[in-house]
Amino acid sequence: MAKLNIVFIASEASPLAKTGGLADVAGSLPHALQHIGHQVTVILPFYRRHLTANQVKTTPMDISIEMWADGVQRHCPLHQAQLNGLRFILVEQDDLYDREGIYGPSGGAYEDNLLRYLLFNRVALEAAAGLKKKVDIIHCHDWQTGMIPLLLKTQYQHHANIAQAKTVYTIHNLAYQGNFPAEWIHRLGIPSHHFHPNDYEFHGQINCMKAGITSANAITTVSPSYAEEILTPEYGCELDGFLQHHTGKLSGIVNGLDIEDWDPSNDETLVANYKAGKTGGKKQCKEALQQEFGLDVSAETPLMVLISRLADQKGIDLLLANAQRWIDRGYQLAILGSGDPHSEHALHQIAAANPKQMYFFRGFNEKLARHIYAGGDIFLMPSRFEPCGLGQLMAMRYGTVPVVRATGGLIDTVVDHKQSKATATGVHFTDATPEAFDEAVEYAVALYHNSTIWSRMRSNALKRDSSWEASAADYAKLYEALLSA
Repeated sequence: MAKLNIVFIASEASPLAKTGGLADVAGSLPHALQHIGHQVTVILPFYRRHLTANQVKTTPMDISIEMWADGVQRHCPLHQAQLNGLRFILVEQDDLYDREGIYGPSGGAYEDNLLRYLLFNRVALEAAAGLKKKVDIIHCHDWQTGMIPLLLKTQYQHHANIAQAKTVYTIHNLAYQGNFPAEWIHRLGIPSHHFHPNDYEFHGQINCMKAGITSANAITTVSPSYAEEILTPEYGCELDGFLQHHTGKLSGIVNGLDIEDWDPSNDETLVANYKAGKTGGKKQCKEALQQEFGLDVSAETPLMVLISRLADQKGIDLLLANAQRWIDRGYQLAILGSGDPHSEHALHQIAAANPKQMYFFRGFNEKLARHIYAGGDIFLMPSRFEPCGLGQLMAMRYGTVPVVRATGGLIDTVVDHKQSKATATGVHFTDATPEAFDEAVEYAVALYHNSTIWSRMRSNALKRDSSWEASAADYAKLYEALLSA
């Protein structure tokens, strides 16, 4: 396989700036591609306060790109960072990117997000064109970079270094499409002759995701099942009919994990380490978690855990409908997350009334998350839809058996005990109802009380290959196919 020069353009990438799974992909997949012999550069905005908070060291590149946007001629200095051999190029524009939130204040979105990300798209293309070597692949992610394939085809063909590049557009979550008033077309110089229903027009508005879908050479989602689901009215978010016209270039490639970073055998945040075949340390982690959260210390009591955004998509209402009955049955709950204020309030109330059986931490803390993954017995993930999901991968990596709704990437990554008892890593349920979720939990608890079955399931989960290696190879095959077409 020839060595390719690949440019990732994304709105976030771990560990520089992160709100969710997109950052994990944009931060980990490039490393995996480099590991199999390709050259990768990641371009993202210079989020000054996030970089500072994450202690990321950057250096100026002594390059400033001039760019007109919304009637203003802007000077956009470039910075760079090197992390574990991977090069990041960062676009500075403090009035747009040096804000408390990446996309908006808590629970909202900035009104100038199209300005913020279209400017970033254009400067990123200029930065890619300035690389020393011709670019083979430009890999874009979600609505924030959806305009890049269109801009490349219509306005950047004069840049020899990127003119022949093939574009891959990954949909991490179809629900967030980047819809904005049409007045931005002329304010930002977006190609107006593409503003029609077969391109980026959507109910009279600009739709950045439609632009990416139409103009990219290939479209991927973050799991094969999600690639099928988004073609249906239930999951298509009003774009299912539009996507049906582009199925020839649509595929799904499941996400992976940085398995060196997420490894219970050497995770320094844990009170004890463990691995498949030597799981004694997991019992110690459970005891430590119960003590940390003020729960009754009990090896026999099933400890169910959840780490999630508190949102309708994540099925938090299904959890709330069942939490008290599980507590009444003697189970324990440990929950980490934030989001919907009503859900937060309800969880606080239940935890306050049952302090020995339930603990709720509002927000996110990675060290605490690791403790929960390691100390839990059963991981709950009742998502209404889940393009891929990383929580279940992290849970299995730490030997915590997931109970998941059978949707999207959860189908592709968790082997249901009812379907395959020998290779099972978790339990599925189908209907997004409290009753179906409760039934699945009871099924898992029954398995938990059978030490032979549970030991096998936990071992299967610990042994599951969740690395990026296989996924990176699939992306490399896709890139090669595009270049040879």
